[in-house]
Amino acid sequence: MYVVVFRAMVCLALITLSGQTSARGISLIRDTEIENTIRVYSAPIFEVAGLQASDIRIQIVNDPTLNAFVAGGQRLFINTGLLMRADHAGQVIGVIAHETGHISGGHLVRLQESLRNTTATSILTLVLGGLAAVASGQPEAAGAVIAGGASVLQRSLLSYTRSMEQAADQAAANFLDEAGYSGKGLMEFLGTLSGQELLTVESQDPYTRSHPLTRDPIEFMRNHVAASSFSNKPVPDDIREAHDRMRAKLKGFINPPARTLREYKADDPGFSARYARAIAYKKLHKINEALALLDDLLKESPNDPFLFELQGDILQDAGRVAESIPPYRKAIEILPWAALIRINMAQSLLELNDDAASDEALDNLQQALRYKPETPLLWRLLATAYSRADDQPHVMLALAEEAILIGKRSEARQRATRAMELLPEGSASWIRAQDIQNATENKKKKE
Repeated sequence: MYVVVFRAMVCLALITLSGQTSARGISLIRDTEIENTIRVYSAPIFEVAGLQASDIRIQIVNDPTLNAFVAGGQRLFINTGLLMRADHAGQVIGVIAHETGHISGGHLVRLQESLRNTTATSILTLVLGGLAAVASGQPEAAGAVIAGGASVLQRSLLSYTRSMEQAADQAAANFLDEAGYSGKGLMEFLGTLSGQELLTVESQDPYTRSHPLTRDPIEFMRNHVAASSFSNKPVPDDIREAHDRMRAKLKGFINPPARTLREYKADDPGFSARYARAIAYKKLHKINEALALLDDLLKESPNDPFLFELQGDILQDAGRVAESIPPYRKAIEILPWAALIRINMAQSLLELNDDAASDEALDNLQQALRYKPETPLLWRLLATAYSRADDQPHVMLALAEEAILIGKRSEARQRATRAMELLPEGSASWIRAQDIQNATENKKKKE
């Protein structure tokens, strides 16, 4: 597991009182097991919604608040706070079904269009009203006009988003039934939020502010649960266990080790409890204790790729990079598509400073590109691997890819220009370097 931080103008289904969205930093957690667990939850929902699962980007936000939202059309963001506070998988599945309702209904696009239209009308009203107030010799009235216009704008947008929330609730209920999931999870989640609107804005969970909540959705889900034939269907054991593991892993990595060890006590023999304790010991640099727990877990689950991954991570963090490679290899043997594990193994291989190991690292990184090309660390490691292979043109291209991903456009343009000078004109890599150069030039002109 590792964390990626970026700044972006995120067009959320969240409208502030001023009717504007704002740029903010988002810290993303990248972890193969957690991402895969969410994929397992959501696959049946996406299928009945008529969506291609491969088109939906699911990203885990490292934030303790209770929130999930859709951005950029088909990007679903889920906060770690929601995953850690959900008592069971059904609650998370219910939220995913609701957010899928927003995606399938095209609500974000419609909301953005409404915002543009409403804002334009509101600005015209404010300007004309303010000018009229000043011209009438009552400049103090201009403030009242502006306040009134903002209030109208706010009511208009909230009305629009509430209608979308109702549509998403209806869609979620249908999706859950069609996928064979109980709606109790979503009903329970809405119940958890039921007292939020009585709190001050600062005290509310973001989910309440981005999803206007009234008694109606709670009552709707209660009626649905009462009528649905799937309401008493339990979550399958494998999904229940995956949820417990996911929560344990998140708590192990995010919470202070002392807190994790208090929650998952030493006398708790459960799989998830030992998993969490192994991670806590890793953070405390108690390597032998962590590895001992993993050895026991692997005796019970000898083909669990995520246990091998954690074993590799512990050894890598301890500086025992040569020892970390076999567990990583075993994990990849079980999950060949696990790009993040390939990246971690490549990092260990490159640290060996050995020609054969560097070649293996390059091969793994190139395979990881098929699945996670948006990962800056991958391109940084590729630059190192290409350098070891004395391939300077691709060193420059890899550094250009990394730079554009982390927002360093000027550096990306310089690296891409240099790559184009070194690469055969018209080759696939040369065309990609040209694309980066053009993209950064266009951005510069707009600025």
